[in-house]
Amino acid sequence: MSKTVTILGAGVMGSAMVLPFADRGMTVRLVGTHLDRAIIDSVAATGLHPKLNVTLPKGITAFHHEDFGKALGTDTDFILLGVASAGVEWAIDKLAAVLKKPVPVIMITKGMSPEPAGLGAFPDVVQAALEKKLGFKVPVAAIGGPCIAGELAVRRQTGTVIVSRDAALAQSFARDFETDYYHPRTSTDMMGVEVCAAFKNFFAIAVGWAHGRLENLPPSENKAKNNNAAAILFDQAVRELMELTRALGGTAESVWGMPGTGDLYVTCQAGRNSRLGNNLGRGLTYAEVKAGPMKDDTIEGAELGRAVAASLRAMMKAGLLVKERLPLTRALLDCLTENTPLDPPWTAFHTG
Repeated sequence: MSKTVTILGAGVMGSAMVLPFADRGMTVRLVGTHLDRAIIDSVAATGLHPKLNVTLPKGITAFHHEDFGKALGTDTDFILLGVASAGVEWAIDKLAAVLKKPVPVIMITKGMSPEPAGLGAFPDVVQAALEKKLGFKVPVAAIGGPCIAGELAVRRQTGTVIVSRDAALAQSFARDFETDYYHPRTSTDMMGVEVCAAFKNFFAIAVGWAHGRLENLPPSENKAKNNNAAAILFDQAVRELMELTRALGGTAESVWGMPGTGDLYVTCQAGRNSRLGNNLGRGLTYAEVKAGPMKDDTIEGAELGRAVAASLRAMMKAGLLVKERLPLTRALLDCLTENTPLDPPWTAFHTG
């Protein structure tokens, strides 16, 4: 029997997921946030998603967020949560207002929640908040791994990881989503996958720095690039992902696999996190970038760093994290919260 999915969040990734769902014969309802009105109007009128620049498959029904309850109806089999990290609390309230029974939720929202003793994974936070508001438990899973929305939207080969503390739930989603171009694996390493999913955006800023820095270096006779520096930063990012993941209860497999190195690789190719790094490499401070070339951009890696800086510093002070093993993390946090220039501590990478 064909399933019905309701997607909350019509940004590029939430909307790109329409493709495997529609190709599996699902009924798809796309609900925009308050920021997605123009997208929903365009999809409803012509099918064209103006940010993906593709026409979505026929049969997709588009709704504005005030009609979320109507979109959900009584026949939705699962909900895909595709809001930005800053919209998680808003999404929890929207879900709590309309859910009358435990409809499974799968998240593509990336981020971590600051907590007194460390950091919490967004799926755990959403599940706990919904249970508190509704009085019943809502099954929650998440999707991590390397997935560029524009490529998925034109059916390029894509591999992801579906993670849940309930292995059967993850496996059920993986079976439902598999197509000849969308290939999900499963995991129960919630903290490992989610730490990688969130912090890959944060560390991509540093890798982007190397390419921006090239513009301020003296021209070389052979027109050399700055890829060696980018590779050092990439390697250090993976090392520090490992430190963070282990400290927060995740496994090494997630870091070395698609959630960590795979997702970091594609995130470093392009996007807002890399553009921020490029601007920092040119010598701008974070405040100057946000006041100038990226004034209206939401930069997930920067938002994460600013949100969790106090928690990470507290963990270092308490010895839960070894600060000498996190020189790049500390440099990025200082850049994002204290407006210092991003100056990679190269020597510390080899002595921590």
